Amino acid sequence: MNNSTVVGGSPADLLIIGAGPGGYRAAEYAAKQGLKVIIFEDDNVGGTCLNVGCIPTKTYVHSATFAEARERMAQVVPQLRVGVETILSHPNITLVRGRARLVDFSTVCCDSVATNDEGEYIAPNIIIATGSETKWLPIKGIDDPRVVDSTGLLNLDSLPKRLAIIGAGVIGMEFASVFNRFGSEVTVIEYLKECLPALDSDIAKRLRKTMEKRGITFKMKTAVENIADIDADVILMATGRRPRIEGFGLDRVGIGLPNANSPIPVDDNFRVVTTPDASASGSPSGLYAIGDVNGKQMLAHAAEMQAVRAVNHILGRKDNIRFDIMPAAIFTEPEAACVGPTEDAIKAATTPAASASSYTCRKAFWRANGKALAMGETEGMLKLFSDADDRIIGCHAYGAHSADIVQEVSTLMCRDTTVAQLRDMVHIHPTLNEILKAATD
Repeated sequence: MNNSTVVGGSPADLLIIGAGPGGYRAAEYAAKQGLKVIIFEDDNVGGTCLNVGCIPTKTYVHSATFAEARERMAQVVPQLRVGVETILSHPNITLVRGRARLVDFSTVCCDSVATNDEGEYIAPNIIIATGSETKWLPIKGIDDPRVVDSTGLLNLDSLPKRLAIIGAGVIGMEFASVFNRFGSEVTVIEYLKECLPALDSDIAKRLRKTMEKRGITFKMKTAVENIADIDADVILMATGRRPRIEGFGLDRVGIGLPNANSPIPVDDNFRVVTTPDASASGSPSGLYAIGDVNGKQMLAHAAEMQAVRAVNHILGRKDNIRFDIMPAAIFTEPEAACVGPTEDAIKAATTPAASASSYTCRKAFWRANGKALAMGETEGMLKLFSDADDRIIGCHAYGAHSADIVQEVSTLMCRDTTVAQLRDMVHIHPTLNEILKAATD
């Protein structure tokens, strides 16, 4: 591979904009393969996930009180941030603190925080890994000081007596569960008829009913027209996230995006697909976009695997990563998890005549599992889907440690395992994973 010169530095093979889960994983993997990497970050390394997303949220999930959660978050986040900085201290990686933007398909310009001047960096390959940001709905009164996003909620100094949450997606449901446990009066307002649309509707409904028994109020099929109509001390806007695309020079290289919510279009190797009238000089063949910014699968672990695929493509290597099999978890109480399509989606994808024989749905329950009984965690159900050839095609569940069970299913799906093969696999007793085994009987 031909290295290109970096102004004020050594030759580089790869430039990465953003040091979140996708960016720092791409840097780490590429560096270990011998590539010279320069990675740019204008904020704390670790991205949204580590600093204001999944990691801080999980410290809240696993804390008994609001005060304990804030204390643990203050300890855990800096510790993990140091870990990422250690990864980026690899001899083949240069971390540049500053706001970077594209100049052309092989050049990045960065306003350095350290030197307060502008530098230009050149390499044959560039990865955009700028993540995502809160998607604010255009609701009347949205500038009300009571309204916060997830970052604002995590930064609260005191526990709100009444918390209203707009949106019953992953962010909304996790915070509803957490703040209900802390003692807040929680109301969730959702426009759709059911929470967590990516989760099987049967599982989602059972989870919502369980949360209602814990004291959370749900207002489904309800649209918020004016913030002033919401009676709460704090209002969380949990209506999703949008790709972070503004200010990175995308227009300069001919990446035409319809609006500020649009993801960067990419191919199967996460190489950017530009518009035909791209006016910038150079070739787009070495420009990639990974993670939330491409909008494909807005999950930290998806970003990490997309990073591996992009670097493999740069190296000319093939891999067997299955991006069609992407497990996900919702850390409510109890937690939920899924991989593969919902039962409704499976039915919709088949003709009425063939639907009865095109798939099989098997169920198992936490209340019938010895470990769950011993733990006092008997609330939960699992649905395991297989196709007409008995191959496992999905699993949706809620209940204690359901994410661990679904991860096992995800691994099996990557190897096209059948239900009959799973039935013959020994599972440790007593474990919650026996619930999965029970679904094969």
